[in-house]
Amino acid sequence: MTLIDKIRAEPEMWDLFTKKEEYNPPFLDKYERFPYYLSKHRDLMEPTLSKYLIDNGLSPEYPHGKKFAVCLTHDIDAIKQTLTNCAVESVKSTIKGNYKHSLQYTISGLDKKQHPFRDFERIMEIEEKHDAKSSFYFLALKPGEKDYNYDLEEVGDEIRDISDNGWEVGLHGGHESYNNLKVMMQEKKLLENVLGKKIVGYRNHYLRFKTPDTWELLSKAGFKYDTTFGYSDCAGFRNGMCHPFRPFNLNTGKEIDILEIPLVIMDRTILDYMRLNSEKAWKLTKQLIDRVEQHRGVITILWHNSSMDGDYLKFYERILKYCSDKNAWMTSGEEILKNYTSK
Repeated sequence: MTLIDKIRAEPEMWDLFTKKEEYNPPFLDKYERFPYYLSKHRDLMEPTLSKYLIDNGLSPEYPHGKKFAVCLTHDIDAIKQTLTNCAVESVKSTIKGNYKHSLQYTISGLDKKQHPFRDFERIMEIEEKHDAKSSFYFLALKPGEKDYNYDLEEVGDEIRDISDNGWEVGLHGGHESYNNLKVMMQEKKLLENVLGKKIVGYRNHYLRFKTPDTWELLSKAGFKYDTTFGYSDCAGFRNGMCHPFRPFNLNTGKEIDILEIPLVIMDRTILDYMRLNSEKAWKLTKQLIDRVEQHRGVITILWHNSSMDGDYLKFYERILKYCSDKNAWMTSGEEILKNYTSK
């Protein structure tokens, strides 16, 4: 009996694994997402299914004998703020006595190439200090489309530099991509043309996702893994898994040819949507990391490039240090994929 067969033998666990409750929901939020508050599964802090699998023979392995892994990711929603926003941030920094940041925002308001959101090299330098690498997911939008902030050609050199240095470049699908194969493939091709090679990883903008349809579209589009599957309104384990898994389509009765590396923590979830102060957010973050370590899993963390400043940056560096001290394998989604498929 395979591990999947063991889950199927337990109806409640099978329903949780497949997220049966998301197939015909009574309603969705304004972004057509299935939110945590609709779920019958309330305890997101415990990776229920992963614990069950570990207890029944799952024995994951990671490079260099690491006990667990951290999948570090960045959604590149924007590379610049408006002139007005830069002015506001400059004033705030001046009031706080942070004149360096004040000057930085003043310069960036006048010269978009100097904006802190665009400093991908600094992000890589921060991670390299902790022997970590990550994935950068870029939007491939066109002028006039919702949330358009940059043209891929505008950051083409930086995108290729990220990849050349050993970090990953993936697609951050636009608002409609999660439910439209044609749009998804167009965006994929656009990013690949700029990057100069195929991409394998995906996360949708605003974590828009439709179970199980989005997985099927991603597979048809040629993606090898997705890391959208997490709640925007609550951190934790959406289907009880802290390990990568192949989704199962209840409509077809077949496994889907895509690897899901489930999202567990997003910066804006713990510090904005859940309305936690820094102390409580850190306590929650530590708890989730410790649970994943306990079950030898993978914890996926999303930290936007626009969160690489001030208290948000300090929090991210705290995560890196905590995981480094635990001797975690901190890497990109692509490397997690390779480790999973090499077995």
